[in-house]
Amino acid sequence: MKKFCIFGNPVAHSKSPQMQNAGFKYLNLDASYEKFHLENGDNIKEEFIKNSFSGSNITVPHKEIAFKQADIVRGIAQKIEAVNTYIKEDEKVVAYNTDAPGFLKAIESFGNIKRVLVLGAGGTAKAIALILQEQNIDVVVLNRSKEKLEFFKNNGIKAFSFEDFDFKNEKFDLVVNSTSAGLKDDFLPTSKEILENILSKSSFAFDCIYGKITPFLALAKNLNNRIKDGEDMLLYQGVLAFELFTKTKADNMVIEAMRRGLKGE
Repeated sequence: MKKFCIFGNPVAHSKSPQMQNAGFKYLNLDASYEKFHLENGDNIKEEFIKNSFSGSNITVPHKEIAFKQADIVRGIAQKIEAVNTYIKEDEKVVAYNTDAPGFLKAIESFGNIKRVLVLGAGGTAKAIALILQEQNIDVVVLNRSKEKLEFFKNNGIKAFSFEDFDFKNEKFDLVVNSTSAGLKDDFLPTSKEILENILSKSSFAFDCIYGKITPFLALAKNLNNRIKDGEDMLLYQGVLAFELFTKTKADNMVIEAMRRGLKGE
């Protein structure tokens, strides 16, 4: 039996196992996928090899250290410098980022988006900002501290700390929360005043957190934004990872099986 997992801290909330296992079951594959609570990301490659995993997903806060530890990094992950998928290939740990294309697929229903504000500056924010830039969509990154903004500026993406941002004179089609605010708490990603000013002028709001209406999404909805949580992003990045794990193309039947697994059906 081939073994797969998701590394994270926290990881108890993850629905990736039920989604991936549903895909394995649908294709009658001899494989299993489990949660792996990893406190110290410095050990991620070691644990991946030691436990004989054929592949894994990686969630917060380990995406950037996983990038650094991989033997080979492919695709847009090289530019993002953060990965969410490992596979074993010829005894090498090969890394990918499926968050970026997964996000694009998830926001298709919003239609023609021209300007996006991304809250946060971690691995997910990097994936989202760079894939939007590739699509020639104007993207701005906003983060609490200035320290993490150099990456974005070095890649030609406008990035600001909250204190330096002229939020009163900026308008966006879509506002994305890529921070963990609202995951295990009732916090907003920044002050309510700033968010009200931004969201009162936007049309869409997306939270990478899934399975709940976060305080960010609740506020956006009250301000007449069309909202969406991260379930579709999770699904589509998971489908892309599944294809890497199984070396098969997931057709619509597999995708729907994985969606039902994600929903616990």
